[in-house]
Amino acid sequence: MQRIAESELIINSRGAVYHLDLKPEELAPTVITVGDPARVAAVSKYFDSVECKCCYREFATHTGYIGKKRISVVSTGIGTDNIDIVLNELDALVNIDFQTRLVREELRHLDIIRIGTSGALQADIPVDSFVASSHGLGIDNLLNFYRHEQNEEEKQLLHSFITQTQLHNSISYPYIVSASPSLMKHFVDGFFQGITVTCPGFYGPQGRVLRLGLSNPGLINKLTQFSFGQHRITNFEMETSGIYGIGKLLGHHCLSLSAIVANRVTKQFSKDVHKAVDTLIRETLDRISTL
Repeated sequence: MQRIAESELIINSRGAVYHLDLKPEELAPTVITVGDPARVAAVSKYFDSVECKCCYREFATHTGYIGKKRISVVSTGIGTDNIDIVLNELDALVNIDFQTRLVREELRHLDIIRIGTSGALQADIPVDSFVASSHGLGIDNLLNFYRHEQNEEEKQLLHSFITQTQLHNSISYPYIVSASPSLMKHFVDGFFQGITVTCPGFYGPQGRVLRLGLSNPGLINKLTQFSFGQHRITNFEMETSGIYGIGKLLGHHCLSLSAIVANRVTKQFSKDVHKAVDTLIRETLDRISTL
């Protein structure tokens, strides 16, 4: 087994992983990720107790308890570039010995649940509703930097997506990864389910026009119209495919939950984003606290 060099896994002066500034004992086996660092406190305020708080750059973490359930909530910032950092460092905290710099012989898995916001791509998914992502479909390119294989269902979905949209001719080659069934089964009632597309930006990559023209002006329609059997694209955002992709490769159980704050088909936007997100936080904590 090869020792991991100091330049590859950076551990700071207090013995914590570099970007997250977390020690292995400061991370719980159940992890909630949020984009906004301010949203960490919006989650942990519902904990019965908080045992540690860490913060470095956009990465804030609170670890505590709801009853006997130990939970960490970690902010990722926006985008799959940050997800690459967060997922790899979360895994290092549980599966690499910081003293020997060797991968542990017995690997552990984390339950990683994203609580975020998103835009709906179907007219029947109203603002302030919730989506549990059955798959993350990435047009962001992150997973293409890693060796990965897709199961038969994922291969069929991806082939159909490429055939129907032809987007691969003008953007990075897409990939698709499914959610953890063990987590998804707890988020059926009260949630729409479908494919979530992950984009590498908020404006042009999500079909928004301000002052710049688009190379794919029909992007929204192509995503909205895609179907494969009972599968359809429900929404898009900027992190899910990265979480699903790297999480699955590392053996973790991942699920992405989104509060729908905009509907790009009906052109509506939530009148109270904070209320919608808070409702999703409370619903998520209520369900995972008993797992």
